[in-house]
Amino acid sequence: MADGLIDILPSLNDGSAVGGPLYVKLQRLIENAVRDGLLHPGDALPPERELAAMADISRVTVRKAVQGLVNSGLLVQRHGSGTFVAPRSERVEQSLSHLTSFTEDMARRGMIVRSTWLDRGIYAPSPEEMVTLGLSSGEKVARISRLRVANDTPMAIERAALSIHVLPNPELVTLSLYAVLAESGNRPVRAIQRISAAILKENDAKLLQVPAGSASLNIERISYLESGKVIEFTRSIYRADAYEFVAELKLGDSSEISGAVL
Repeated sequence: MADGLIDILPSLNDGSAVGGPLYVKLQRLIENAVRDGLLHPGDALPPERELAAMADISRVTVRKAVQGLVNSGLLVQRHGSGTFVAPRSERVEQSLSHLTSFTEDMARRGMIVRSTWLDRGIYAPSPEEMVTLGLSSGEKVARISRLRVANDTPMAIERAALSIHVLPNPELVTLSLYAVLAESGNRPVRAIQRISAAILKENDAKLLQVPAGSASLNIERISYLESGKVIEFTRSIYRADAYEFVAELKLGDSSEISGAVL
């Protein structure tokens, strides 16, 4: 049990806590306890009833505070066991200035990469795929979907679509898509990425081993050949607690900005 948390809970109502609703104050107390080392990864929180009694607040307030921290990934709940401080995962930084594959990027960090295949096949394109990839009526797309894992930590879900003229056999992709494209002279040289914050749905959260409702970074990437032809249309979902994107910005006009988030 986290004795350090028990010591600071009475401060919730003594005027020393930062203002705001009580559930927000409790969240901040718990967040600060984790940051200051009073709570460690794997530590169990007192039961809801005990937390409410120690802080002199209602169980509804405790429940709301704890659920918010579960959704943010700071806490995890295990059925029949209780609520615990979540394991701490090292964030991976990804530059927005360079076009690299997940495999290449993780390898540079000395991380062991593997994939769990969710789908590899040939399909009729969706209207969006037809427009983005410039496909004519009757053409097919190759789709590859996989869970990307680095050092045994699920990092991202990637779902890519390419013309079958570029990737006639999706089964050829065993590790790096870009390595396969390079062999046929179709590796992209630039891309436009759109990044947005989102909340994970249950199925994707289960794949990434985080609670449903956790935050994610969703990326839509359209990649181009040197000729300007679109070669790849990919949508990826990254764990927000394990991945962050870094951009270098230079003062000046728009032509001097490198790695801007669109």
